[in-house]
Amino acid sequence: MLKKIDFTNANVIVELGSGNGAITKYILERLSPNAILICFEINDNFYDQLLKINHPQLIVLKASAEKMIQELRKLNLNKADYIISSLPFTIIPDAVSNEILAKSYKILEKNGTFIQYQYSLSYFKKLKQVFKEEILLEFEPLNIPPAFIYHCKKVD
Repeated sequence: MLKKIDFTNANVIVELGSGNGAITKYILERLSPNAILICFEINDNFYDQLLKINHPQLIVLKASAEKMIQELRKLNLNKADYIISSLPFTIIPDAVSNEILAKSYKILEKNGTFIQYQYSLSYFKKLKQVFKEEILLEFEPLNIPPAFIYHCKKVD
C-alpha cells in the first residue's frame, strides 16, 4: 500500500482510519526527520492504542476525517503530500464519504496522492469522479483478504 510513497520528499502525511496502528508504524519507520504523520481515528480503543505508539513525529487526533481541514489548520497546516486511507467507504453514508473525498482532494498538494484500499472494485467509480483519470489500481493477492489499492493523484 505504501510502496509508491516517496518518503524523502513527504513532509506531511495524513492517515485516515488508522485502526490499531499497523500501517502507522510502518510509515513512522520511513518518515524523513522533518516530516510528520497525522492520524485521524474515532474508535476509542484504536485511538488509545495509537497514543501508546509515542513517536515525536506522530500526531494522533480523535476526530472524524470529515474535519481534516479544520484539524490541519489548528496545526498551522494547509496541505498534505499523501493521504493514506483505510476507511471502509462502502459502508460509510454517501454524503459523508463524498465530503471526505472532496476535502482530501482539497488539502492534497499538487501531485499529492490519495491512497485507499478496498476489498472490491465497487468504489472505483466514486474515486474516479474526484480524481478523474489519475487513478492507478493495483491488486494485492497476498493481503488477507486480498485487496485493491487505489493510488489517486491530484494533478490540477
